[in-house]
Amino acid sequence: MGRDLAGMASLLVLADGRFPSGGHAHSGGVEAAVADGRVQEPHDLRAFLVGRLHTAGAVAAAMAAAGCGLARRDPAAQAGDWCALDAEADVRITAPALRATSRRQGRQLLRAGRAAWPCDLLDGLVAAVPAGAHHPAALGAVASAGGMAPEAAAMAAAYDSVCGPAMAAVRLLGLDPFTVHSLLADLAPAMEAVAAEATRRAEGPLGELPAMTAPLLDISAETHANSEVRLFAS
Repeated sequence: MGRDLAGMASLLVLADGRFPSGGHAHSGGVEAAVADGRVQEPHDLRAFLVGRLHTAGAVAAAMAAAGCGLARRDPAAQAGDWCALDAEADVRITAPALRATSRRQGRQLLRAGRAAWPCDLLDGLVAAVPAGAHHPAALGAVASAGGMAPEAAAMAAAYDSVCGPAMAAVRLLGLDPFTVHSLLADLAPAMEAVAAEATRRAEGPLGELPAMTAPLLDISAETHANSEVRLFAS
């Protein structure tokens, strides 16, 4: 199998919405945006997805690529390495509700990853961060366990940052799934560009990873967490 296809099947498994990582229970902030009236039509959704991709998505992609690179360089990565990566993820997630969500998703992803690709690498990350590694760090480790390169880990994170909210919008607004998938296809080059830049940035010191923010996502996450009626966990 050529180098370009190495880990491709694992990437498809990992990015599949049916992979039991719990992603279907989260809207990526779009439920709050729908409730506020900011997302009602396909063009609103596209603007939301573009913004999320270039902020939270870009940060997650770089963190995932860094985690995958760490694991590939040192399959027996020490607890301190994982804790350092997790700490960098923690300071980039400013809203308490989003921090809790990220760790919850990270725990679920690692549970699924350990079932799919059991290895000492994933066991070590679980032991190093008993509270639950943040989702991007967990994604990078699981990607490495599945034989993927950092570029693939970044691509999985970029894709997840828009696909989850897009599918949630279909359920929340009854949008035509053909139209929504057309939006995702249109955003494919942007996802690739974000993943490529994230992979490049991940080669540097952890402290220099991207730290873009989306204040409205942070604020709406706190509001959503305290909402009495909601369809999604976040």
